[in-house]
Amino acid sequence: MKVYLLSLGAGLLVGLVYALLHVKSPAPPAVALLGLLGIATGEQLGTLALRMLNRERVSVAWFKQTCVPRITGVETSLKEKQS
Repeated sequence: MKVYLLSLGAGLLVGLVYALLHVKSPAPPAVALLGLLGIATGEQLGTLALRMLNRERVSVAWFKQTCVPRITGVETSLKEKQS
């Protein structure tokens, strides 16, 4: 929770600086969020590609357990980790 509050605080601070300097944000919030989603997803696709190049096992379960939490920022539940 602390990370989310720090992130929100940093965003508010940057927004305040933009307002004081009369500068528009570089992208509308929806576009910026989609860009961040693309970055996070691309990073995990790189991990997936390296794993495949190293001939390591890749499965949907591995992707859900390893990549999805890094993309979404939400940890998998304990029940899913055990299965």
